[in-house]
Amino acid sequence: MGKPELQLQNNKVGEKQIEQTLGKRRSLLSIIVAKFFQNKLAVFGLILLVIIIGSALLAPWIAPHDPDFQNLRNRLAEPSAEFLLGTDHLGRDIFSRLLYGGRVSLFVGFVAMVGAVTIGTTVGAIAGYFGGLVDAFLMRLVDVIISFPNIFLLITLVAVLEPSIDKLIMVFAFLSWTGTARLVRGEFLTLKKREFVLAARTIGMSNTRIIFGQILPSAFGPVIVAATLAVGGFILAESALSFLGLGVQPPKATWGNMLTYSQSVTIFRNAWWYPTFPGVMILLTVLSFNFVGDGLRDALDPRVIEK
Repeated sequence: MGKPELQLQNNKVGEKQIEQTLGKRRSLLSIIVAKFFQNKLAVFGLILLVIIIGSALLAPWIAPHDPDFQNLRNRLAEPSAEFLLGTDHLGRDIFSRLLYGGRVSLFVGFVAMVGAVTIGTTVGAIAGYFGGLVDAFLMRLVDVIISFPNIFLLITLVAVLEPSIDKLIMVFAFLSWTGTARLVRGEFLTLKKREFVLAARTIGMSNTRIIFGQILPSAFGPVIVAATLAVGGFILAESALSFLGLGVQPPKATWGNMLTYSQSVTIFRNAWWYPTFPGVMILLTVLSFNFVGDGLRDALDPRVIEK
């Protein structure tokens, strides 16, 4: 058999193996979805997230008042028909500010997650696929970043760069990609030895297509779980920094900076609604992301899928 015929045969075998792999992925997806919806807490978290995210997106149409409008005559008004969740120390409607604050907090959480996952996935994929000196260099870089005390570095960077939404997102993404990189690297070290990768190499696929078109889809399960949990973590971090005055600056509302002025003991005792509702929104949102993340982790667990 000549070389052209042998190459053609190898190409056909490689293409067949890749098609079989794609077919298995489609069937696995239906199993994963079914397993996820069997988890009641995960479904509850998903429903809650849909409500929270939908309310934030529809804030301009749902909010009954301008979130930044101040009226000192309504200062610390109790929840009523006019002000559903009461007002703050400047007479601003808390319900309207919660809706608009959710837009900012969720935006920071999602965009920071996308940045961190993109950097971590790229670094982990390159390190795991090529190995050797490339792997050693990138993993030592990960070790250096992890060695810094994150909370102090985070506060320092935010303070030096001056607080703003875009800088907050960049700092979060820069400091939080290392965990994803390690996850993806571990998956790639295992998957690059599988038959479908060898088949892709046989038919002459480029390294870029093999990394991002063949291996990465199979390695993305743990990344999805980590990304889901990361959004809740970023929202919590943004809330903490905004509470300390180092995050998003007033008058723009976020759930974190809505708590800043509720530190007064007098307000805490006499206006319980002021700190309660922003705190509840942070709690419910982070908890919902954790429920969904746990559900995805169980659904994507190979031991669960095989049953």
